[in-house]
Amino acid sequence: MAAGAIVKKPAVVETPEGDLIAVRHKMFLSHSYDHRVVDGALGGKFVKRVADYLESWDLNREI
Repeated sequence: MAAGAIVKKPAVVETPEGDLIAVRHKMFLSHSYDHRVVDGALGGKFVKRVADYLESWDLNREI
C-alpha cells in the first residue's frame, strides 16, 4: 500500500442549497498484490475500508 501527499483539490460538495465546488484536501491511495493469492474484489474491499477509516478519522478512537 502506498499513500500520496495530501493536496488541495477542487471537489463537488452537496449542500441543501445545491451542489457547489469547494477546495478539499485529497490523497491518493494505491496498492498492489499477487493476483494468484488475492482476488481483485478482496483487494478493492481492503482499500475501500482503509479509505473509509481515514475519512472518518477520530484521534480519540481506540483501535
